[in-house]
Amino acid sequence: QVHLVESGGGLVQPGGSLRLSCAASGRMFSINVMGWYRQAPGKERELVAAITSWGSTNYADSVKDRFTISRDNAKNTVYLQMNSLKPEDTAVYLCHAKFPVSGTNYWGQGTLVTVSS
Repeated sequence: QVHLVESGGGLVQPGGSLRLSCAASGRMFSINVMGWYRQAPGKERELVAAITSWGSTNYADSVKDRFTISRDNAKNTVYLQMNSLKPEDTAVYLCHAKFPVSGTNYWGQGTLVTVSS
């Protein structure tokens, strides 16, 4: 079992920045993919960014050049640095962990990001 806890959400003005953190605890297999998804009201959940345990990254086109995903394997923590935030980035951001070897995956409870003036 893996437990994911997100933090760092909040209210920010357009053009501002936030950094989200996701701390993982429990049985973490060495080969894994950590990611951030988001879900806005009335919309489907979408992948924002993902990072493998060896550091390869993937981003949604809508956040490329604005968001950066990173991880600290020693702390089992993944981060999402969000810059130049736009109102359309408003959503609940959820942390996700996938373990290809075991075929299991886990979700955090989510953290709300609101971009508004």
